[in-house]
Amino acid sequence: MNDGENKSGMKRRTMLKALASLPVAGLFSYELLKKSSYDIDKRNSVIKELGLDSIEFPVSDYGKTKPTGDLIRIGFIGFGTRATQLSKALGFIHPEEVTKMTKQNTLAGWLQQEYLNVAITGICDVFDLRAENGLATAENNIRPGGENAVKLPVKRYLTYQDMLADKDIDAVIIATPDHLHARIAIEATKAGKHVYCEKSVAHTEEELNELYATVKSSPIVFQLGHQITQSTVFQQAKEIVKKGILGKITLVETTSNRNTANGAWIRHLDADGKPKPGDETTIDWKQWLGHSPYVPFSTDRFYNWTKWFAYDTGMIGQLFTHEFDAVNQLLHIGIPKTATSSGGIYCWKDNREMPDSLHCTFEYPNHDLTLLYSGNLASSRNRGRVFMGRDASMELGNTIRVTVDRDSEKYKKAIQSGIIDTDSPMISFNPGAEQIDAVSSASTKYYASRGLTTTTVNGRPVDVTHLHLREWLKCIRNGGTTSANIEMAYQEGVACLMAHKSYIEKRQVVWDEVNMKII
Repeated sequence: MNDGENKSGMKRRTMLKALASLPVAGLFSYELLKKSSYDIDKRNSVIKELGLDSIEFPVSDYGKTKPTGDLIRIGFIGFGTRATQLSKALGFIHPEEVTKMTKQNTLAGWLQQEYLNVAITGICDVFDLRAENGLATAENNIRPGGENAVKLPVKRYLTYQDMLADKDIDAVIIATPDHLHARIAIEATKAGKHVYCEKSVAHTEEELNELYATVKSSPIVFQLGHQITQSTVFQQAKEIVKKGILGKITLVETTSNRNTANGAWIRHLDADGKPKPGDETTIDWKQWLGHSPYVPFSTDRFYNWTKWFAYDTGMIGQLFTHEFDAVNQLLHIGIPKTATSSGGIYCWKDNREMPDSLHCTFEYPNHDLTLLYSGNLASSRNRGRVFMGRDASMELGNTIRVTVDRDSEKYKKAIQSGIIDTDSPMISFNPGAEQIDAVSSASTKYYASRGLTTTTVNGRPVDVTHLHLREWLKCIRNGGTTSANIEMAYQEGVACLMAHKSYIEKRQVVWDEVNMKII
């Protein structure tokens, strides 16, 4: 662009001459052009002031390379809702889903998903109906990769032990209720199977320690089912923190709100209010219970297991796990020194043990930091996730918004000069736009209200679960360390069990790092 030209290439003098003969509308247009130029200059000043002018976007090879190495044969242990999502991320969907996606005009986009060179060769579920759905999904030939996609026979295993004993299974995906995760992962590791395990990682401290020791002494590749590290937004947040934009961070507040029966884990009834299918003739109830105390079969417990502490840690295991992973992956704070939890059953007065209002405080004196978590199942108000520093705060969700603190010493001159406005976000990041923008917009607010399920890679939307599985498979084939490895899983597991123990025992608990024990 030559001197004296605007972004459209028109010389300023030529533009003024042209606008001189126009009525008020033309002059108004020129004022808008001047304002746009001012906004751009202001944005650039803010970016330079905050040190963001040197930030580089992460470069991905997604969609540009083909998977190298042998075919990986995968067995699913548990094939409920989450397993259906995981299989889709691997490149497998049920025939009925093909019909549904065709009507929604989304099938073509999914078929462009990167082919991962895997085959689902085993399905294990205690419920016949779910096992049958898994088999139909694995056998469906409509897949990314088209004619090049490998097709192998699929076998149903009645027990996960049978699957682990089969040498024709290379890796397993564990998507069972939480109380079974650690035990199956331990046995899978001992059997030499690579493990992708859904959160939460362990139900008891003893199983967590055993799993940690077993994986650490094994060559298998372990990945916990959290996906935030795969997001372009998260990569940019890492850069913002690394560059010290926020200043010293001493407080992080994370939240999760839901306000539906389904969100409160009441899921045993269909849309007509009738019990969902399943009884002791089609469900292996004893195997489902595992090592938990025996209780008579009920569809309530089978579908709504999150409500009972025998099978889960409630909101901690289901919701806080995501929050802890996001914070720990970004700040690497590890296991807290203390945890204090409070709350109760204030809305859903059914037979649950899990609180529907929960608040946890985690102290990190070695990091000069407090992590707060607040969850509520009786309000859908979006409260977000905020990292609070002395110079600025960052809201991290499906977008990033950074607001400078009005009393910041670092940005004092920029605040006084008017370059930085502390009343509104001065940095926003929208992964679809692929740029740092120092002007808040309505679209930024819209994207911030969305759930984090996809990210933008090389200009296209991609499922983050797909990317997380892709990373796991790459490490299996080529070596390397997964982002949600056993170290990260252990730190999360301890934090969750600390919070749960505090709630149950109504006291503050402490982590004894010497003896690796919660006291």
